[in-house]
Amino acid sequence: GVEQQKNILLDALNQAFDSPEPLLIGGGGVGAPFKGRIDDVHVYKRNLSDEEIALLATGEPLKKVLAMAPADRSPRQTASLRAYYLDRHAPEHIRAAQARVVDLRAKKTVFEESLPTVMVMEERPEPRETFFLDRGQYDKPGEKVARGVPASLHPLSPGVPADRLAFARWLVAPANPLTARVTVNRFWQSYFGAGIVKTVDDFGAQGDAPSHPDLLDWLATELMAGGWDVKRFQKLIVTSATYRQSSAVTAELLERDPQNRLFARGPRLRLPAETIRDQALAISGLLNEQLGGPSVKPYQPPGLWKELTGGEFVQDHGEKLYRRSLYTFWKRTIAPPSMMIFDASTREACSVRETRTNTPLQALALLNEVTFVEAARVLAARVMREAGQPDERIALAFRLAAARSPSDEELTILGGSLVRHLRKFRRQPDEAAKLLKVGEAPADDGLDPCELAAYTAVANLILNLDEVITKE
Repeated sequence: GVEQQKNILLDALNQAFDSPEPLLIGGGGVGAPFKGRIDDVHVYKRNLSDEEIALLATGEPLKKVLAMAPADRSPRQTASLRAYYLDRHAPEHIRAAQARVVDLRAKKTVFEESLPTVMVMEERPEPRETFFLDRGQYDKPGEKVARGVPASLHPLSPGVPADRLAFARWLVAPANPLTARVTVNRFWQSYFGAGIVKTVDDFGAQGDAPSHPDLLDWLATELMAGGWDVKRFQKLIVTSATYRQSSAVTAELLERDPQNRLFARGPRLRLPAETIRDQALAISGLLNEQLGGPSVKPYQPPGLWKELTGGEFVQDHGEKLYRRSLYTFWKRTIAPPSMMIFDASTREACSVRETRTNTPLQALALLNEVTFVEAARVLAARVMREAGQPDERIALAFRLAAARSPSDEELTILGGSLVRHLRKFRRQPDEAAKLLKVGEAPADDGLDPCELAAYTAVANLILNLDEVITKE
């Protein structure tokens, strides 16, 4: 009943439990097969506690234990009697409570085993000696160096070991504005397409000087003074007069400041790959805003994953399909294909400034990829339920997508597209049915299929305004 010292050669499972092979004890492939004798084997469908294992090792029959005087019984014999009583002869409410304890312990074990594990580093008892390498050659150590921070910045806190914890506290100390300056510059880039320091990946002597140094200083101190509250900082930017400017530009301003480094007009930039997908899901009402949890596997072209990795891609279903792109499963060297089309960077190296391209493949993905077609279908059903006349429905879909009302010209273009698609689907109802089956979100059976398909086509155009409005 007591765990014995073992020399573990292999402790891994390389196949599922539903293997058709018979259970073999001592017949593994490491070293020689087991030699010896096994007297008794029990297989349980849960992990046993140390107390339960100790009870199983009690060899005396219960009658023999009962015949002994209580003072002569060992703790293990007493525990054996108690377990037998709770299992067979205790009052019903006590037996029910005991069964609940056993069930809760099992659930606790399952929960603990489900938690992801991470590698945690700890300090060495004695720091490893580190040397300056002559011209970077590892076999030519030079001057011995010690842990520290640049002398031009504030020093580490006195009286504490120079370890990782001290360095982490140094990074966010009020006397060190560098971390906050880099952080707010990244945030600024995400809204305006370029940071106050344009070289967001280089704040050193080789990087660009800030276009508005006083503004950068103030934003950094504001972030620190606000307790590093990121949501508060985002609100500060989007409610500012700078961000709320129109993106329209005059010829004079374009000549004077073609790259908008003076921020005299509102930003106009392509959204990141993840935001493009999330925006379509949010507009349609499909977006699942659950926070946390494991990665999910949304739609992907069949066979692509096997071609790239040799493994099978098992797609998720239900609400998992509509989780934010932040939770999409991502291999380090293989990004989700729909995001790669929109310039998502690989994760083989850190990237703080993504490229932005404009390719026909992006327009094709927006118009045909399952997620965007499904989002258009759900958006179409929404506007058909919430508005009455065709122009009202189109205007509602447009406002949801663009945060503004359509112009008369845009409304005319989209209205004409609706008429053409409705005429087509009336002639070919099977095509309408095929369109309404794209994606796993259930279709609204209370709506005319041909009409819903026509509005789906128009909603798909609206979700891709930059690509198609001018071409219609």
